[in-house]
This record gives sequence, C-alpha cells and structure tokens, in this order.
Amino acid sequence: MLVSSNFVTIQSEKNSPHLVDREVNIITMGCSKNMVDSEQLANQLKINNFKVAHESENPLAITIINTCGFILDAKEQSIEQIMDSVRLKHEGKIKILIVYGCLSARYMTDLKQSIPEVDAFFAVDALKDILLYLGARLHEEQLPYRYTATPSHYAYLKISEGCSHQCAFCAIPKIRGKQVSKPIALLREEAIILAEQGVKELLLVAQDLAFYGYDLNKKYQLYALIEELSKVKGIEWIRIHYTYPNSFKLEILDLMNRYPNICKYLDMPIQHINDDILKAMNRRITGKQIRNLLEEIKTKVPDIALRTSLIVGFPGETKAMYNELEDFVSEKFFDRLGVFTYSHEDNTPAYKLKDNVSKSEKQRRCLALMDKQQDISLQKNKQKIGEQLKVIIDEEDGDYYIGRTQFDSPEVDNTVLIEKTQHLETGKFYLATITNADFFELKAIVSK
Repeated sequence: MLVSSNFVTIQSEKNSPHLVDREVNIITMGCSKNMVDSEQLANQLKINNFKVAHESENPLAITIINTCGFILDAKEQSIEQIMDSVRLKHEGKIKILIVYGCLSARYMTDLKQSIPEVDAFFAVDALKDILLYLGARLHEEQLPYRYTATPSHYAYLKISEGCSHQCAFCAIPKIRGKQVSKPIALLREEAIILAEQGVKELLLVAQDLAFYGYDLNKKYQLYALIEELSKVKGIEWIRIHYTYPNSFKLEILDLMNRYPNICKYLDMPIQHINDDILKAMNRRITGKQIRNLLEEIKTKVPDIALRTSLIVGFPGETKAMYNELEDFVSEKFFDRLGVFTYSHEDNTPAYKLKDNVSKSEKQRRCLALMDKQQDISLQKNKQKIGEQLKVIIDEEDGDYYIGRTQFDSPEVDNTVLIEKTQHLETGKFYLATITNADFFELKAIVSK
C-alpha cells in the first residue's frame, strides 16, 4: 500500500489498483441503529487520516452506503441510492463505491451479480473488513468513540445488536442474528464520552430495549442500565425507544418518576390489537394484555407520551380485524403513532402465508389510521396550551427556532416553534409557554 498526504492505493475485489483521494462520504439508509454503525466507521476512518463526511451534498471519491433491507420500501430506497451512486461513478465523480449493511447481508449474491459497478459488498458487522479493504486498520481502543452524524447536542446509544424474538413478519434475526447486549460498563463509558463531546440527550435504541441484558445472564437489565446512565454528568435527557410490550417491565416507570433526566416518553411497538393477528405475528401477547399494560403505564406515569407502530394488511387481516384496530386507536392511548403496510418478505415465517390483502386496501387502511391519529394528536396538543415546558432547541429555520419537549423524539415526533424575538442557542434548554397548537406542531414563547 502506498500512502501519501492525499492519496492511497487500494486493491479492489477485481484485483485492479485504484488511486483515490482520501475523502469518504458515508450515506446511511434505514434506522438509527444503522446510523450508530456508520458513526463508528466514520470515526475509525478519521483516525486513519481519511476525510469523512456524513451525507455530503457533493459526491466524494470514496462513497460508502450503509443499506437497509428490512421491508420492501426500505430495500427500494437503498437500491435507488446505490444506482444514483453508480451513475455518479460512471460520470467519474465517485472512484470507489462500497455497499454494506442489511441489504448486502440479505442479498449479497444477487447484488454482486446485478450491480457489478459496486467495488465491494460487505454484510453487517463489517467494520474491520471495510477498514482493511481501504488500507486502514482497526483501532480497538477507539471503539467507544463515534464521529456523530446527528446535531452535537443529541446522539443515539445502541445498547444491543440483533434480536432473539421471532416475529413472523421480520427478517432482522436472520440478518443480524440473536440479541447480543453490550455490558453496562461499556455503555456507561460511551455515554460519558458523548457527554464530554457536548451531547445532552441520549436516545437509547435496540431492536428491543426491554429485552436488554437477558442474553448475558438471563436477567432483564434495562432498569440497571438506565439508572446508571442517569448518573452521567451532562446528560439531561434519556429517551427510551423500541420496548416490546411482552418483555416490558413496569419498574422502568419508577425511574421516570424518580429521575428528572429520564424523559416521560416510551416507544412501544404493539403492531396490532386483534388476538388472531397477534398470534399469527408471533407477538406472544394478547390484545387484553396490551390494554392492561397501557393502562398500568398511564396510571404510574399519567403525563407520559406513548409512541407506537402498527402494521395493517397482515395476511388474514379481515375488515373486522382492521376495524378492531381502528377502534383501539380511537381509545387515545397513543400520543404518537406510525403505521406500516405489511410487506411480504422472503425468508420470514409470514412468507408462507398468503398475502391476501390488496395493496390498495393496505394503503386505504394505513391512511385511515393516520387520519384518525392526526385528529387525536391535535386534541392532545391543544391540551398543552398554557403549559410551561422544558424545550431543547434543535435548529433555526427562517423566522423560527425549532425545538422539542421531553415528549418528542427528533425526526419522528412533534416540534415546538419559537419566533426569533430573542436570541436562543441551538442545543440549549429553555422554559417555554405553549401558546398555540396544530396537528404536529406547538408554538411557544420563552420567558425573558
């Protein structure tokens, strides 16, 4: 390998050398868990004297695409991104194109055959292999560090990899394997490093946070982890994402009531409420148990914001089953809600079932649920008018500062708009009085 201040010679899979600038653009598709992987790779490349950008507006010589292969829409978006980069490569704007992640892991052979313009494909957990391919080396002592793609005041903290559940519609266990939890000590170290870099909000992510630690010693350890993270100096908000209802422990709510830096926010994907559909999905919980759990959560933490995700059009979902789900949404358990149309994925248990709900009907059901939730969101937002809430400022946009309360996660939830009548700093917290409300926005003023 020949290294200078500006260039590196690497060997491609086709055994032909390429002389390229040491500039890397990392494009991340899919979920926040993928983002964490990209950030770790970015940091290792920077240590190896590469210039790294996340989602650069201009193409760079080395482009790395971290793909998503979860459902059809996500796969199509990843393919579109790859083909866009292939076109840039044909134009000479990209010299080395690398693709890795979930889509590669799931369809490696097909991708190599159908898109030969890609120089190298890697599966998941390919950090060391990608570095070696680029003539770099893994610095193990730097693994707790990341070059984050998020604004400097918040960051995702991935607490485990893979999933040990066997939901019928999901390919994640086949792609990423069974759950492997990071030890609490390592996660605490990561949190301290992020706090020292200016992060004030930690967003905990995994395929199922509630199952955290069970693979280590057959004990659920989310409570112990969150309690430990709550003590990290500088972390003012800890946000809990992706807790499956069948493994959720109510003791987590005691922490919300005890520690002010644990957001009263819970993301719990329930997917459906009909017992037959839940059984077919292999969710290992009944509709009654879900209702009872939600009622207990609301009792213990009355002002908690609940987010969920639902799937419509699962094989066998009749109109009556869908109506049951729509009636459930009308009960207003959830402040935030996302709806997915069922995607018939190969190599999943549900693939053996007949995908008997038409695409148009799936879409109709999806839109109907979202319309219903939109009205619920407006009602819940209007109830906040007159309240004084702690708001973090995420960015500026025209005449407004854009912020969030503890009840909202970035990218997916409500925002707070504050007119620029005074100077506010991005990444700082302010007490704001809510003055108006829309479907997905609150307006507020900050007391001088």
